[in-house]
Amino acid sequence: MTLIAFGGKAPRIDAAAFVAPGAQLIGDIEIGPEASVWYNCVLRGDMNRIRIGARSNVQDGTVIHVDPPRPGGPEIGYPCLIGADVLIGHMAMVHGCILHDRAFVGLGAIVMDGCEIEGDAMLAAGAMLTQGKRIPAGQLWAGRPAKYVRDLSDADRAGMQMGVAHYVALAKLHAAALNA
Repeated sequence: MTLIAFGGKAPRIDAAAFVAPGAQLIGDIEIGPEASVWYNCVLRGDMNRIRIGARSNVQDGTVIHVDPPRPGGPEIGYPCLIGADVLIGHMAMVHGCILHDRAFVGLGAIVMDGCEIEGDAMLAAGAMLTQGKRIPAGQLWAGRPAKYVRDLSDADRAGMQMGVAHYVALAKLHAAALNA
């Protein structure tokens, strides 16, 4: 893993988190307990902050970035705030958005500036959530641009939580293998 301080701020990683070799973390980043950032991810908190909550996972090849404050935009710019128990699939692009606790971003999906994905909501694999859109709790959105598809079932939500538990356990196995 590569950790780079930028603008006087360095990544902070909880001792119980897993950051895989090849991941690059730059600037104002905080990774919570039992969270995982997988192989070849790039998290660039150079112009604003990135926060990743407990047990959330950022899967292989994902890019997370932010935007600074700009004239006509929000006073704080667009940080990337990721809650607890969030699943972010492989090769996702997550930019200046808010992913609430238990949100799901599918494989190869794109989440743009100012977007919000509420808890127990899902952006499908390959979807693109365009700037400023919000997925309400309990909904599945898909497509490019993403649109409402249906409400998530109890089984869908249970599967998402099983995914969180799976990645917490898998991160521990990878950490042990790397330390062997």
